Amino acid sequence: MALELESLRKAINALGRSLRVAQEQADAKDFDLLETLRAGVVQNFEVAYEQTWKMLKRWIETQVSPVEVDGVTRRQLFRICHENRLIDDVDVWMAFHKARNETSHTYDAKTAEDVFAVAGAFWPAASEVLARIAERND
Repeated sequence: MALELESLRKAINALGRSLRVAQEQADAKDFDLLETLRAGVVQNFEVAYEQTWKMLKRWIETQVSPVEVDGVTRRQLFRICHENRLIDDVDVWMAFHKARNETSHTYDAKTAEDVFAVAGAFWPAASEVLARIAERND
């Protein structure tokens, strides 16, 4: 059964656009503008991350077996995704997960700065996941 990928595509594209705009404005002297752009990137990262891991799980459920991912931890899910060639590095994806968790529990300038940096690494990884799933979306 083919999975609907449009919501994931939109979330990843929104993250990419917000990263591009933030990069274009990186030299701006307006602190409020930079903070707002950073907050937008963080928010788009949160949405894209959530959409991506849920799609990874959904793909395994439909293409491999629902039992395979029933009740597994996030690390176990990422290992299964790695075994199925959907992601390249479990530890990198756990770092994305950690960054996402930090936005849920603590939101200060340092956390926002750290997550902003992670979002820049997440965007190409999520784009690659989307491409791999689209290629194998039966």
